[in-house]
Amino acid sequence: MYHRFDENKYPSTNIKMEIFRKHIDIISKSNFDFHNPNNFEEQFSIPKSKKEILITIDDAFESFYTEAWPYLKKNKIPFILFISTEPVGKRGYMTWKQIKEIQSNDFAIIGHHSHTHEYLIDVSIEEFILDIETANKIFQKELGYIPSLFSYPFGEYSKLMRDYISKNFKYAFGQHSGVIDLNKDKFELPRFPINEKYGELKRFKSIINYFPLEYKKILPEEKQLFENTNPPKFKVEFFKEQKNLSNINCYSNEGDIWKKSKTNFTNNSLTIEFREPFKPRRGRINCSLNDDGKWRWFGVQFPVKEN
Repeated sequence: MYHRFDENKYPSTNIKMEIFRKHIDIISKSNFDFHNPNNFEEQFSIPKSKKEILITIDDAFESFYTEAWPYLKKNKIPFILFISTEPVGKRGYMTWKQIKEIQSNDFAIIGHHSHTHEYLIDVSIEEFILDIETANKIFQKELGYIPSLFSYPFGEYSKLMRDYISKNFKYAFGQHSGVIDLNKDKFELPRFPINEKYGELKRFKSIINYFPLEYKKILPEEKQLFENTNPPKFKVEFFKEQKNLSNINCYSNEGDIWKKSKTNFTNNSLTIEFREPFKPRRGRINCSLNDDGKWRWFGVQFPVKEN
């Protein structure tokens, strides 16, 4: 997941084009294919013989159009561009004319990223639905359709939000790190966020070589944490046939400090005994497994309600 390109005053959401080109080059020289998101729905449930890399870009900043788009177009690199409708045409953002130019190519697809791109988890479910419906009307007017792929702003969602999205879209992406596999929830799909800090080449080479750390279920289903549910009763249920599960290591940032988590593993289930509550705005857990030389990974993000 990328945002800005060569906007160096925003390091937390920016990637330098020279680094982005190297990312694409690393993928191109690997044994992986770029995934064309036009085939996302029909391909999702089909087991892959080799890994495919899906490039996503959030927010439709103007720098994507001026810096990254010419390069992606020249090389026909597939991607999803997730758009929030309210900022379109404003300073620093793409215009509808530019968006239409991109969607006319068969290797690019437009995704839905809400209307306002506000912290929608902080508003009522009625306000959230109104925001999505407002964007729907604008997409219908400008593009003639409503995108079927959704990206949660800031990767934040409650169970109510996820359930609404599941009834109105085909797939939805968060901002928790991980690799998509057949068992992932279609409305809580992971992505590795990339920026100046987390786009460093050594790390990038590592993450594109990760395999999915599959699981049957993650609890709690409600990812939004409140005072009486923070820290959560966290549990991961795995499949019986999975191997080397005792090798799992997890790290979590409760108290705003990243440390190795205190894990317990019994009956194919992993639990974590948290040191203290997570602090606003987000709690995170990342787990990895060395599976006979294959590194497997999944991440979880918990939006934390401020008191």
